[in-house]
Amino acid sequence: MISQLLLSLFLVVQAVADYVPVKGACPTTSLVRPADGISDDEETFRVARKAVADQALRKWLLKTNSAFGTAELPTVALTTSGGGYRSLLSGAGVIQALDGRDSAVSTSGLYQALTYQAGLSGGSWLLSSLASNNYPTVSYLKEKLWKDAFQHSLLDPGFLLAAVTYGEILNSVIKKEAAGYDTTLTDPWGRLLSYQLLQGSWGGVSTTLSSVAGVSNFTSHAVPFPIITALGTKTWLGECVPGPNATTYEFSPYEFGSFDRDVSAFTPTKYLGTTMKSGKPVGKCTTNYDNLGYILGTSSNLFNELCVPVPAQNSTTDLAETLTALLDRVHEVTNSDLYATYRNPFYEYISSTATPNIANNISAEENLSLVDGGESLQNNPIFPFLQPSRNISVILVNDNSADTSSNYPNGSEILTTYVQSFNAGLTRMPFIPSVETFVSEGLTTKATFFGCGDPDKVTIVYLPNTAYSFASGVATAQLVYSEKQTDSMIANGVQIGTQGGDSAWGTCLGCAIMMKTGQTLPSACKACFEKYCYYD
Repeated sequence: MISQLLLSLFLVVQAVADYVPVKGACPTTSLVRPADGISDDEETFRVARKAVADQALRKWLLKTNSAFGTAELPTVALTTSGGGYRSLLSGAGVIQALDGRDSAVSTSGLYQALTYQAGLSGGSWLLSSLASNNYPTVSYLKEKLWKDAFQHSLLDPGFLLAAVTYGEILNSVIKKEAAGYDTTLTDPWGRLLSYQLLQGSWGGVSTTLSSVAGVSNFTSHAVPFPIITALGTKTWLGECVPGPNATTYEFSPYEFGSFDRDVSAFTPTKYLGTTMKSGKPVGKCTTNYDNLGYILGTSSNLFNELCVPVPAQNSTTDLAETLTALLDRVHEVTNSDLYATYRNPFYEYISSTATPNIANNISAEENLSLVDGGESLQNNPIFPFLQPSRNISVILVNDNSADTSSNYPNGSEILTTYVQSFNAGLTRMPFIPSVETFVSEGLTTKATFFGCGDPDKVTIVYLPNTAYSFASGVATAQLVYSEKQTDSMIANGVQIGTQGGDSAWGTCLGCAIMMKTGQTLPSACKACFEKYCYYD
């Protein structure tokens, strides 16, 4: 027993070392660039991935309906919304329906045809679980990781292993703070989530987002390029929750930053945590700050909605209280701990492509305070895919938002994205109707094609969460799922991806993807457009 405890303590020390950021030499290349397009690394990946994706898309189209012309093929992306485990599991079912390795339905093979994939909050959990584990199938993750992890509370300290786990997390946070880096509630939150989502010792503690660029399915361009989003909060102005026009930040294996005009700059993800001034490092550079758990915890950080000091009482049922009790052992918890803190890589840097905004003077702030990517009522990470440099023509939008009292979407999130796209100068977002129209025309319970007939807009294939085979409107706050619930949620997600197993859906989805390419379309597309296209 003593030897086991000593071994556990030794492993805890190793886990702590894997979590703490480290300082070292800086690269010879610049650490900040203006957002005048995507990075050279992303562009190289995009071109190589598009070639692979085109082969898969051509194969899927001709399998679906041989009448499709395939000489010119569009770039296709997928987004998975926020919504905690509800979104992770529903989104996982949609991906299973698209993955030719993991299903035999009308849509199987389309995942292989995606060039980009984005997630925020619960959607970022799904994307991180896939990417960090080298993109296995959903079936693999369900059986090897999720079922066991999801049926136990994140905060259940009832076993010795849990006690050791809590010790590891506490010591990791203590050592990060001792190394000179601010720690907040996002640190233990991200570490606890990692135990549910990442394989590897100590909940994948050594996994960084930048390390995803080295997994074999990424280097062989066999998978879509991953992007996680979060929002900036103007804490220096006393803002607790970001407004509808909050700055959208992107995390990818290569870069962190924003295309929004008040920032319009990017920095290498690998060197997040480095103290920067005027685009240059001050002293040594930091690595290992981009712990994937911390980043997916950032994208799902809702603690700022409390916006008041939270009580430091231990509780297995109240997430904020339990995490506060843990962090309170590191330092006295204040409102600043409600945010994910990042040293501002754009401090006193004015990008050549930015439009300075005195009302949101981010360059004057030494730190960024980031929160859940869906808090601005844009719960679908669409903005990254409206950037012209990514050349995306079709976006599959899987919306698992809880807009209604029964925890289903009502169109309000994607409508806000449409409205805010004007403020962001993004001209390719198609028209989105009112919430009243979504409800009255049944757009909340079936697929809809937005952007039909408008060659200047992207085509959005809207796939809302709805109950086909299971009551999938589960509360976002639910953190425990039985094995049966996990199976049922994913199975219902497959039904969302196939529109209830509709035999004509594969052809109709192909019609949506190919409608603006100028290629020959099957005659069946006419009926598909009549059924699924929304025209304003």
